[in-house]
Parts: sequence; structure tokens; C-alpha cells
Amino acid sequence: METRLTRDFGLDHPILSAPMALAAGGALAAAVTAAGGLGLIGGGYGDADWIETAFRDAGNARVGCGFITWKLAEKPELLTRVLTHDPAALFLSFGDPAPFAAEIAEAGVPLICQVQTLGQARQALAAGARVIVAQGSEAGGHGASRATMTLVPEVADLLAREAPEVLLLAAGGIADGRGLAAALMLGADGVLVGTRFWASREALVPDPIRAAGVAATGDQTIRSSLPDIARQLDWPTPFNIRTVENDFTRRWQDDPEGLRAREDIPPAYAQALQEGDATLAPPIAGEAVGLIHDAPGAAEIVTRMAAEAEALLGGGWRR
Repeated sequence: METRLTRDFGLDHPILSAPMALAAGGALAAAVTAAGGLGLIGGGYGDADWIETAFRDAGNARVGCGFITWKLAEKPELLTRVLTHDPAALFLSFGDPAPFAAEIAEAGVPLICQVQTLGQARQALAAGARVIVAQGSEAGGHGASRATMTLVPEVADLLAREAPEVLLLAAGGIADGRGLAAALMLGADGVLVGTRFWASREALVPDPIRAAGVAATGDQTIRSSLPDIARQLDWPTPFNIRTVENDFTRRWQDDPEGLRAREDIPPAYAQALQEGDATLAPPIAGEAVGLIHDAPGAAEIVTRMAAEAEALLGGGWRR
């Protein structure tokens, strides 16, 4: 399946794994790359030791790394440290990429910016993004309110008018070949996939939490700020997080301020994450859980998704 993305990045398949904080480690990123996609390590909240371990786990694989932009601003030295690994790409999301763009460009590393609005897409263009990811609200983890089906072609039209050389990826709700094929038809050059790789053998997700996610339907996911309150993370508006609902979210969904006042919840929540207690720590996954029924290796996910999309689109697909 040849697209501008596969040509520019030397890939076999137009598939990137999302840099999911604390879930997308080096083994997952390396497996996606080995299968012909491009794997991204989740630099997330800026744990330097965790990031170094992830790069070691990736071995010699050609992988990229992603950061939560507003959190990177608190530890900008981490960018310099990651760039010493010569990543295949540097991914920024949830904040203004401009303060980091010059250093990334000087290192000769492609900048990928994830956006949730047209305004953010223009901000990414101004920062020199080589790739823009249009993320719909269906996605797991953090995001905003626009839907994938309309945001992707609207950003595609913007790029066609103003920056036709910039590549576009679709994200949010894409878990199989149907989603990949649809994204290409909407004008994307490829896809960024999170939840489907979250439910893979290599993802750093406790087995009981992964199992709870795989067992859920898309109807059972919600967007809220409850996990961020429990983790004492001060996420800026308009971003909140999509998870599978559980006892914790049902208990606090109408009383977030009551949750904020409970000093006993953060340590209990942290322990639940470590122990895989899905009744307290909800699976951080998107609406695509309803399309997921197994947890194979990441390489199988890549090849299966690509084969399904190619069958749907017909042979010799080029964009």
C-alpha cells in the first residue's frame, strides 16, 4: 500500500502507533516498525528514566517519540535528550509546538503535530510540521470534541489549499482495515492508531485492565476529567480523557469536585494502576474497543490492518 507517507518515511504500510503515555514502550514501538509501520514511544509526562528504558527496549529499531506538549514545557531538557537518540520522528500534541520546533528542525528530525481543530492545524503549519495528525474525539486518551469523519477531510482541504507538501494522518476510532481504508478515502496519507495497539501483547498495560477494555463496547466509553483529577494532573482545557466506564467513573461522574476533595483517592488510584484493578483505574481506550476482540502481537495488528484495507481498496493503491 503506497502513499506519500510510506514513500517519505520508508514504510511498507501507512500505519503509525500512537505514543501512548506509559503504554507505548520500546517493545511496542519496535514491533510496529519491524512489521513495516512506524512505532512511537510515549514520552508522555516526562519521566526521563522511563524514556531511556523505552529506547533501550527498542534496541536498534527505527522508532520515534512523542510528548504531551504542555508537560514537555515543564522539562524542556527532555527534548534535547531524546534527540540524541536520532528518533525517526518527534511527535507533539496538546499545546503550542512552536517553542520546540527550531530544535527539532535543527536536529533534522521530522515534526509530527497532532491537532483537534483547524486552528491548531494552522498553528502546527506555522511551527513547520512535516506531518499533521487530525485526531477525532472517538480516540482513547486525551482529545477534544471534533469527530474524525469531518475533521480529517476539513484538514485535508486546508492542507491542499495552503500546504500541499504536508502529510496528513487520521486518528480516532481506527482499529482495523476498514478504518485505514476510510481514512485514505477522506484524504489522509495514513493513520495513527492508539487503542488497537493498546490492546496488543507488547503494550505496557496490566492484563486485567486490558481484558476489561477488550470486553467493552464503544457505548461503554466516556469522556471526562475524572482520571486526571485522581492522578492530580492539571490538564488544560479543552482536553479531557476517554476511558471505558467503570465503578470509579460511575461513582464520581456527577461529582468531580467531591472527587477533588478526597485526599485518599490519588494513592489508591495509583495502586490500582500498578495492580491492574480495572474497577478503580479505568482502561484508557477509545470507542474502537467495540471493534477489538483479541490482544495479539503488534506486528499481526499491522499486517492484518494493511491486508484488510488493501482488499477493500483494491490492489495497487497509491496516493
